[in-house]
Amino acid sequence: MLRFSRTKIIATLAVILVGLSLAVPSFFPAESRKAFMAALPGWFPTWIVPSRAIVLGLDLQGGSQLLLEVDQNELVASQAKGLRDDVRRILQQEAVRADGGIGLQPRGVQVRIADAAARAKVMPKLRELAQPISNALVGQTGARTLDIAEQPDGLIRLTLTDAGITDRTRRAVSQGIEVIRRRLDSTGTTEPSIQQQGADRILIQVPGEQNPERLEALLGKTAKLEFRMLSDSASGDVDMLPSRDEKGARVPVERRIMADGGDLTDAQPSFDQQTREPMVSFKFNLKGAQRFGQATSENVGRRMAIVLDNEVISAPVIRTAITGGSGQITGNFSVQQANDLSVLLRAGALPAKFTVVERRVVGPGLGNDSIEAGKKATIVAAVLVVIFMFATYGTFGFIANIALIVHVGLILGLMSVLEATMTLPGIAGIVLTIGTAVDSNVLIYERMREEARAGRSLISALQAGFDRAFATIIDSNSTMAIAALILFFLGSGPVKGFAVVFILGILTTVITAVTLTRMMIALWYNIFRPKALPF
Repeated sequence: MLRFSRTKIIATLAVILVGLSLAVPSFFPAESRKAFMAALPGWFPTWIVPSRAIVLGLDLQGGSQLLLEVDQNELVASQAKGLRDDVRRILQQEAVRADGGIGLQPRGVQVRIADAAARAKVMPKLRELAQPISNALVGQTGARTLDIAEQPDGLIRLTLTDAGITDRTRRAVSQGIEVIRRRLDSTGTTEPSIQQQGADRILIQVPGEQNPERLEALLGKTAKLEFRMLSDSASGDVDMLPSRDEKGARVPVERRIMADGGDLTDAQPSFDQQTREPMVSFKFNLKGAQRFGQATSENVGRRMAIVLDNEVISAPVIRTAITGGSGQITGNFSVQQANDLSVLLRAGALPAKFTVVERRVVGPGLGNDSIEAGKKATIVAAVLVVIFMFATYGTFGFIANIALIVHVGLILGLMSVLEATMTLPGIAGIVLTIGTAVDSNVLIYERMREEARAGRSLISALQAGFDRAFATIIDSNSTMAIAALILFFLGSGPVKGFAVVFILGILTTVITAVTLTRMMIALWYNIFRPKALPF
């Protein structure tokens, strides 16, 4: 126990020094960090220089917060319209005529096919529209996106299931987070926090942004991507939509949706191998590839409208039928335009609009007050703990205080590496871990005292103090870790921030209170050769 090899001592100190060095960038502003990295010589390996820092949360830095919610009514209506287009496509492919057309219902469509032979012909294709719902943890759940009911008189009802709507909402939120992140990143916004809240909401926090109206304008009210066809006439079944290429002008776009962003799996900027002009390559999933292939085969030579948020962002010419699920979009793009378009295609696929249900602004003054209050609380807590430990355990209290300082430094270092967001609850987590960190030392020291009073030698008491208290330390920290993990997975926002800091504090506690403290006590014993405990 009291023999530490030179290699183990060096390794322990190296780990601590690296951990503490990782926390250094967090004490300097972003401008200083960037200037320092830029000043390094070109031959110097910058990867060994710590550059990541803790991000101050909204409650510490000030800024804007928006809470967006998926419009369930619009989501269901959009799915029903897409389902109607799918049914129409199947009927056309099988050359089957519906009696009375395709009726749009609140949660689906209905179609009447009186002829039994024709109905038997299309039913297998209609049943293929009912896709199984899968879960990342359990795989396929057994539920499907559609309920298909066939009546003897030929009426066929296709109804969206609750499970299907829930699954579509979940995917819409997931896609929406990507859309929002791409849009905010493109504007140079610093360290936004974007996370799902509940089943159908997205919480957006942008530190430093004091204008929530501007933030709302950046995100847009919708993020709906559609592939439609330009019309040759402004009359008929068309929408007059504004065109980004023709500013101030509106172009006629057919209402029929060929495919939407929900069927898009990838889009990347690339270059035409012959002309070297920038273009965008894209890919669809199986369902989207089938719909897109059919539509483009019938419209070679026509212009396709790529519509985002009811605005035509591009209208390239369909040069060949796109039947393989992938293709290219050309249109005299610059490199930047091709890159921007690919970003919009990847991140703009939302099947429903989002509405702002909450808007908040936190002033920088309030954030500064929170920082000052947090500093005072941390300093007061640390000073009182240091005084108590030194007064109670003497030299061993001094050792515990060194371990405590290293403990806080390692927490900050880990948070810097993770670029975690520091919030006011996070500061509370650090204050709490200051107490729990020395709690492990108290358990060890009190065990040593009991063993010494029982008549054991000093070296035997030191050994028993660490060995017999270790199981208790692991048990107590394990129970706290379980509670922190529950807070992390079930909580959101500040609660999750508190849980992250608390979990990191538990990890560093085991390192500092056991390994580092044991090493320092071993060095103390080997240097001074005491005959009794110093307390």
